[in-house]
Amino acid sequence: MAASILIADDDPVQRRLVENMVQKCGYEAVVVETGDAVIEKLTNPDAAPIDAIVLDLVMPGLDGMGVLSKMREAGISIPVIVQTAHGGIDNVVSAMRAGAQDFVVKPVGIERLQVSLRNALNTSALKGELQRIRHSREGRLTFADIITRAEAMAPILRIAEKAAASSIPVLIEGESGVGKELFARAIHGTSERKTRPFVAVNCGAIPDNLVESILFGHEKGAFTGATERHMGKFVEAHGGTLFLDEVSELPLTAQVKLLRALQEGAVEAVGGRKPVKVDVRIISATNRRLLDRVKDGHFREDLFYRLHVLPLTIPPLRARREDIPHLLRHFLARFAAEENRAVSGISGEAVAYLTRLDWPGNIRQLENAVYRAVVMSETDQLGVTDFPLIPTHAPPVDSLPALTVERPLHPALPAMVPGSEVPIAPSPPPSHGSLSMLTASGDVRPLEEMEHEIIRFSIAHYRGQMSEVARRLKIGRSTLYRKLDEANGETPSTESPPL
Repeated sequence: MAASILIADDDPVQRRLVENMVQKCGYEAVVVETGDAVIEKLTNPDAAPIDAIVLDLVMPGLDGMGVLSKMREAGISIPVIVQTAHGGIDNVVSAMRAGAQDFVVKPVGIERLQVSLRNALNTSALKGELQRIRHSREGRLTFADIITRAEAMAPILRIAEKAAASSIPVLIEGESGVGKELFARAIHGTSERKTRPFVAVNCGAIPDNLVESILFGHEKGAFTGATERHMGKFVEAHGGTLFLDEVSELPLTAQVKLLRALQEGAVEAVGGRKPVKVDVRIISATNRRLLDRVKDGHFREDLFYRLHVLPLTIPPLRARREDIPHLLRHFLARFAAEENRAVSGISGEAVAYLTRLDWPGNIRQLENAVYRAVVMSETDQLGVTDFPLIPTHAPPVDSLPALTVERPLHPALPAMVPGSEVPIAPSPPPSHGSLSMLTASGDVRPLEEMEHEIIRFSIAHYRGQMSEVARRLKIGRSTLYRKLDEANGETPSTESPPL
């Protein structure tokens, strides 16, 4: 899925020009006419997500500066590229102070707009990664920090958000690497317990003879090597959330004591004389189907029903391939900054190839693949050859779920070119030799034909007021009449037009 760019301009001619350029760059264009419509798109929870905004400063009603002000008040951090026909320094300074990412003067060229959009999206991705890391360390991760656009994830996010409003036990199931702990941290960071500890325990990494000691604590001298008192993870998480990762790997003896702790809300340390009351919210996770473990006799049925109160199953990455381009952009921004590497994009061919792979290791495998590619790359753009550890065979496209794939801009270019991966240089012209532009329907049309259509549209829109048409199109009246003659198939007149 390509990034979505919101275009706001009251001039229909300029809107159409920018829309065509945005689509030619490989992005999805969303067009509105007023500043109020921009705010509606950004604040409506049912509206499609927006990745960047191309905003006209001069509009009737709520103008561009008003939109920037309302975005700042609402805490919306989507990057904004401001465009205006008045390129004074005062406008530039005011727009930048109000939070604009970049500034362009009408009429903007496609190369300039392309660079601005790419830089804005890459900067936004890096800010998002830094914020996500900071929130994770501070225990303040929320569902807004989860990178996903897949429809399959929408109902899971809704259930998780409802779960966060209570202390109901949650069981998260899913393959290794899909982000189970991220969901657990988001539930905790959105709940009333977000100011209290989030304690994670990998149950599969604890030796069987130390499980009870680590979970419930032990007294000094309770066993050989217990040289001091240890309070245990339940007591550490008092008032907050205890995350039991790989809970299916707990030995049966520890499962009995865990069940008792959940039922009574108290834990008894190894060697202790009396139980200690604890207030803990339990979130557990497993990469296996816990019910199958119960049927096989490896997990207690009564404990299963204690944990399986609100189940969440996170789909693997191969079931939500539309998330891959967005994950690639965020991982690329993060690792390029961490490793101080000048890698600015991934080729469209590589993105299309990576999107078709199955990724058995899910998001963790994708993250590691991008990390290695950034470190080992010798160019500023990652290609297919930068991912040599990935299997070279990919399943045929026909066997995959439906994906949003952009039409090729040129026969030699890949079929999928996400906007953030488009190079700075303009695409090569089609083989028929004339300049062309990609229309909203995906067809490649000669630039002269598009130009003539825009002129006719402008004349009709401004009711034949040729001076106004020429002013809006930023061309002289003589040039306008000459192009109009060419559009009508007539020999351009050498005489000056009537004044």
